[in-house]
Amino acid sequence: MPLPPPGCPAHAAGAAGTAGVQRLYGPDAEGSHYAMYQALRKEHGPVAPVLLQGDVPAWLVLGHRENLEVMRNSKLFSNDSRIWTVKLGPDSPLLPVTAWQPLLVFADGSEHARLRSAITDSLGRFRRRGIRSYVVRYTEQLISRFAANGNADLVADFSEKLPALVVARIYGVPEADALAVGAAVRDMVKGTPTALESNNFVVGVLTDLVEHKKQSPGDDFASWLLSHESELSDAEVMEHLRHALVAAIENTCNLIANTLRMVLTDHRFRASLSGGSMTLPDALDQVFWDAPPLARVPTRWATADTRLGTQEIRAGDMVILDLAAGNVDPDIRPDLSKPVHGNRSHLAFSSGPHECPGEDIGRAIADTGIDTLLAKLPDIQLVGGEDELRVTTSLISSRLDNLPVAFAPRRAQRRSSADGADATSAGMASAGVTGRPATPGQPGTPWPASAAGAGPVTRLPWWRRLLSGRR
Repeated sequence: MPLPPPGCPAHAAGAAGTAGVQRLYGPDAEGSHYAMYQALRKEHGPVAPVLLQGDVPAWLVLGHRENLEVMRNSKLFSNDSRIWTVKLGPDSPLLPVTAWQPLLVFADGSEHARLRSAITDSLGRFRRRGIRSYVVRYTEQLISRFAANGNADLVADFSEKLPALVVARIYGVPEADALAVGAAVRDMVKGTPTALESNNFVVGVLTDLVEHKKQSPGDDFASWLLSHESELSDAEVMEHLRHALVAAIENTCNLIANTLRMVLTDHRFRASLSGGSMTLPDALDQVFWDAPPLARVPTRWATADTRLGTQEIRAGDMVILDLAAGNVDPDIRPDLSKPVHGNRSHLAFSSGPHECPGEDIGRAIADTGIDTLLAKLPDIQLVGGEDELRVTTSLISSRLDNLPVAFAPRRAQRRSSADGADATSAGMASAGVTGRPATPGQPGTPWPASAAGAGPVTRLPWWRRLLSGRR
């Protein structure tokens, strides 16, 4: 294998070429990430050369200070992947997260400002009290589905479903489509063989949503994006809805699951929470430090030759923000056993121009949902040992796959249909939440007949769409 040119990440390994460079995929990436961070820091300092799938070279930013430097300097570290000196093949698994798209996540300067203003202004219109009321309602609905059993999997039965229900509601997605959209988002993120079909399903739902909201705007994120003074095109609205939907559902799901795991496996953590010495917002901050929902951000490229840490970065090199590594940087956290309650200088939401605009919404969903769950089921306990929990890792995150629990069975409480519970139950049933197979041809909730003056439009269940290849 020929040596890579001087200055590129792979060359930092020396004459061995790529042999001495840490791979962020395959067997080399398995095991404790924190042990890997420690080894990389010892050998390379706060910035280390790594290889991605296909042995694509990149720089991994491990230091807290260095991460902030990249985040806050958009002139030197661009989000525009078109300047990347590496050209990926058409089957590269890196394409879904690095291929340039007309989204604010790949934009800089005035274009980024235009797109971001539409997002932040629209998100700022949400009433936090209203969001929390939705969270309580959907949490109680989900609990009622398994309360009588005395057992549940808090990933499959709770953390994966609650964000989908709440986010769909505030974004304007029909309630009966919420869990199907959530399932499709998770399928996309996992990169399964049906990920493309899942993406097509989400695009179809959101394309319909944009058309409907143009005719019948409401008090929701989609309508506000359409009416914003930035004058986003229909395609821009749909794409930003899709991006925001995936980010909100996936990251909030991970946040809820990671927090519940800590509550159920760390007795000191749970005792502090139940004893009042730590609040749930404090607990969330601890999780943001120790297990951020989004571990890495692979969307920065150097615009010019520069020095970062002890490394010489060349123009066009990929620079990966490692949020999880930065949060355990020994320069800022020499003793990881000490709690960091109330300290929000973690990197979980990034910083600078591309700081996550949806932090408050994710916090509200996780805080209220977990609080309601623990109040309803205070005797909840983990089933089995912590070593039986499964985690799936990817380039950008570590996902908890299961969290089995047991508790004293509760009698299910029925809520009045006046608050829309019946509609939610219908949506859950159509998405297979009841554990029964969906009825072939069973429709979701139709759009109101007033939409574009047409009659009701039924929507096939998600699995039927995937099988039929319907776009």
